[in-house]
Amino acid sequence: VLGVAFSPDGRLLASGSEDGTVILWEMETGKQARTLEGHTWLVSSVAFSPDGRLLASGSSYDNKVILWDVETGKQARTLEGHTGPVFSVAFSPNGRLLASGSYDNKVILWGVETGKPVRTLEGHKKAVLGVAFSPDGRLLASGSEDGTAILWDVETGKPVRTLEGHKKAVFGVAFSPDGRFLASGSWDDKVILWDVETGKQAQILKRHTGSVNSVAFSPDGRLLASGSEDGTVILWEVETGKQARTLEGHTKEVSSVAFSPDGRLVASGSWDQKVILWDVETGKQVRTLEGHTWPVSSVAFSPDGRLVASGSWDQKVILWDV
Repeated sequence: VLGVAFSPDGRLLASGSEDGTVILWEMETGKQARTLEGHTWLVSSVAFSPDGRLLASGSSYDNKVILWDVETGKQARTLEGHTGPVFSVAFSPNGRLLASGSYDNKVILWGVETGKPVRTLEGHKKAVLGVAFSPDGRLLASGSEDGTAILWDVETGKPVRTLEGHKKAVFGVAFSPDGRFLASGSWDDKVILWDVETGKQAQILKRHTGSVNSVAFSPDGRLLASGSEDGTVILWEVETGKQARTLEGHTKEVSSVAFSPDGRLVASGSWDQKVILWDVETGKQVRTLEGHTWPVSSVAFSPDGRLVASGSWDQKVILWDV
């Protein structure tokens, strides 16, 4: 299981798997609501539309994005246009556009209603590994294997700024809740905070001793969490760039990090097969969640913060009571 995502109302969980399927799970019962079959192999990314009516899945094998009707489980639209594996998908805040990043070095903006490409964003020299919309939906950020992040104007499809500062692939990109900053995590062991308005580096966060696999802002935007190949999670103060806390407890690389909706907890999933819940205020471990038998690839909190979902290479999704 490579990706998990909760529906906006928290009633469903979607999981995308190496076996090419997406499964929708009922949170109340833990039962399988629907199995969505349409990809030929390896679903790498899943995302719900803001209204929860559609689910998007991108495949790292068949080069397709599929939009699913959540109510019926049927394919609403199949989005074909990429010539390489699709690594990431993201809905715009208003739900009218879907962005997909691919190994073909392109980002495609799709009209959700029509299923047709609205704009193809070309500017990266290597694979696009991550995409994210700004909170107001006016900008799209893409992170690439070429070591750059690009800010795109969604309306025109033109690059606004190319953010150069990393020496290796940019694996994760995330906007701060107020849209002022973009965080990029890279395999060069660094996190860079960019000023979105100017495109300049606001902070260079250097403390990790391994690739940065995941970045996430706290809901209030004051902290940034980064998970690394070095087995640590670091909490950074966004305004100052200072290291607030280093969360040590995993014995292998951290693949995914997520803040709880109230910002009091951070969840981290690791190749050591564990999920750890951390107290943000103290930096201490609240709970260590053990149950997976292979590396944990993704973690997500439910919208009400009561549950954590973890997806793993052991083919299981586990729902944990926080």
